[in-house]
Amino acid sequence: MAFVRLSHGGLEANWLWRTTNQDGNRNEHESAKGNKYLLGVGKADITGPVVEINMMGYADTKQVGSGLRQRLYSRAFIVGDVRHPEDRFVYLVLDTQSGDTAVRYGILKGLASLGSDFAVYGQHNVAVTGTHSHSGPGAWLNYLLPQITSKGFDKQSYQAIVDGAVLSIQRAHTSLQPGYLTVGSTKVLDANINRSLYAYLANPAKERSKYNTSTEDDGSVEKTLTLLKFQRASDRKSIGVLTWFPTHGTSMLGNNTLISGDNKGVAADMFEKSFSKEDSVADGFVAGFSQASVGDTSPNVLGAWCEDGSGKQCSLENSTCSDGKSQYCHARGPFFRVPDNGASSCYEIGKRQFEPARKLYDSLDSVGTPIVGHTVKSFHTFQDMSNFSFPLANGSYVNTCPAALGYSFAAGTSDGPGAFDFTQNNPNTPNASPVWRVVSGFIKEPSEHQKRCHFPKPILLDVGEITTPYLWTPNVVDVQVLRAGQLVIIVSPGEATTMAGRRWKEAIHDSAASSALSGSSKVDPIVVLGGPANSYTHYIATPEEYGIQRYEGASTLYGPYTLNAYINLTLTYLHHLGASSTSKPIPGPLPPDNVNKSLSFITGVVFDGTPMFKHFGDVKEDVKPSYSIGSLVSATFVGANPRNSLRLEQTYAAVEKLDAEHGKWSRVRDDGDWSLIFNWKRTSEIIGTSEVTIVWETEDWVEPGQYRVKYYGDWKAVGGAITSFEGISGEFRVA
Repeated sequence: MAFVRLSHGGLEANWLWRTTNQDGNRNEHESAKGNKYLLGVGKADITGPVVEINMMGYADTKQVGSGLRQRLYSRAFIVGDVRHPEDRFVYLVLDTQSGDTAVRYGILKGLASLGSDFAVYGQHNVAVTGTHSHSGPGAWLNYLLPQITSKGFDKQSYQAIVDGAVLSIQRAHTSLQPGYLTVGSTKVLDANINRSLYAYLANPAKERSKYNTSTEDDGSVEKTLTLLKFQRASDRKSIGVLTWFPTHGTSMLGNNTLISGDNKGVAADMFEKSFSKEDSVADGFVAGFSQASVGDTSPNVLGAWCEDGSGKQCSLENSTCSDGKSQYCHARGPFFRVPDNGASSCYEIGKRQFEPARKLYDSLDSVGTPIVGHTVKSFHTFQDMSNFSFPLANGSYVNTCPAALGYSFAAGTSDGPGAFDFTQNNPNTPNASPVWRVVSGFIKEPSEHQKRCHFPKPILLDVGEITTPYLWTPNVVDVQVLRAGQLVIIVSPGEATTMAGRRWKEAIHDSAASSALSGSSKVDPIVVLGGPANSYTHYIATPEEYGIQRYEGASTLYGPYTLNAYINLTLTYLHHLGASSTSKPIPGPLPPDNVNKSLSFITGVVFDGTPMFKHFGDVKEDVKPSYSIGSLVSATFVGANPRNSLRLEQTYAAVEKLDAEHGKWSRVRDDGDWSLIFNWKRTSEIIGTSEVTIVWETEDWVEPGQYRVKYYGDWKAVGGAITSFEGISGEFRVA
């Protein structure tokens, strides 16, 4: 379930009364639609360098960008209190692997530079979430560990995200006006499975049985998609939707080198393009598809199979094959047989999220729940998790540990197996070779205290205690929760597993329902979880799952009580979301901002050259005169390095259609469209030549007509000057 509804017995508290009747009136129309909020949405391009930069997600040094399948975006959603406009929050959905400390610092600095109108946005009310796509450029994260495979930090990659995020917030801020919020949920049965079922089964059977609702939904992953509709009051037009549903951004496989937003990017794009001009939506409609309890989910819904000729599924316990290793164990998407590095499966999983979301949206006026109560609150603080002591429900005190990763972290998952001889599920004693124990100790031998603290995790990388040349992973984490009326959003810095997310949401729900934030049988708190956000703290598994030490448990950074600590912290500060609260938590220790100290071994573009007697943009291989619908249209041009200009809010590639009546060409596709692919290839390091191939996968709904392909590039001279150019293919007919 994406939110929890529990019986409240004889509770006297009443959320509706506390949040709406304090100002004494509420007209009948507002009662039916909910209360008015201050609402705004915005979207902006965050596509970083699409070539020659290691991609973020699979930690594979060989996975280096070679082009673009779909542009990446920041989608911003602002919710404010119409009576107290200073009470508002921003929820960002970035087409990135996660939120990040340095990126968030950069966004806050960017907002501060915009002047007094943006002073209302700060640490406490800006949430930066990532869709968890594994097919975007890397080299933008704050800490050393994720920088290693990308050869360090790249300011161009980082700045594209920061600038685009700030622009999306600017646009959302400019669009602010009174409106209504409506929430609803629906089942999505075929877009995720549990990739660590063995660990999930370690949770108590009684607890698991609460979520085993049907033969189609055994409860091992959350199948509920929650949708929040933003509707402006002036003309009742919808301006956007924000959804939460958990499935990993691993539809595009580890051998893919084309930048895209993975399945969440597909779903968002489909939703935004699904309205015709006569639909009751505003111009600039924005659809955000945010992650939820994503930790142990996979979009590769056909399961994990051994590609060793045995025809068998991978072992349940440790995802290995007949040789006892994990390298041949690969999860399969719905179109795994199509040799396109996961693109067909990615599109399908995106579609499987879009279709039920759109169907829910269309019926939301009759099945949805209005958000009521006016109140908008948020809190944010930082907590050092290297030794946080707190009580459990039984009164005993436990503590977290400095961050560390276990041996199963290096084994990867069936979505992306690791290298060497690591396997999942190895508590107490690792089964990797002695060589790796030596390597682990050479980096940093964990102390006996650290080993006891993380037990039964065998520590491979004691990352939280390595500070040279700067921290490898965060010890200081973000703690943030947002509230609009009866909707409460947990902003998680890590990937919560299915059961971890349920426990966290249930704890927040019960506290909200029985405290000054409370609800009654009239209006029940609705709790969702979004992330990974603000920073990246890897995974959050339940203590039972942690004990199994599969990938998710080994990647739970702060020891077996990591989840309990997050729950304790959010509950501790929950009172700041009360309708009458004017206080904020003490900020806590600030995490470092490593932007200006991060190492980089990434070489820039030196210069671009052309072959003899050729010019930039010249056609090397032209299109055919005609194509049937469904064919691949392809044209190759004399190219230049796309890192010379990211062309943010623009395009590298386009398809234009001829208006025969007026003799004019108009753009019908660009590189924001899934069907138009921009490929770049270096042809000579010595003379700096490269070529660009633009491929249009003509859709079955394409209009017959006369078309041409257009390439937009920028070349760099030896002295550093950058010059724009264009290339145009021959004309061709599609029929």
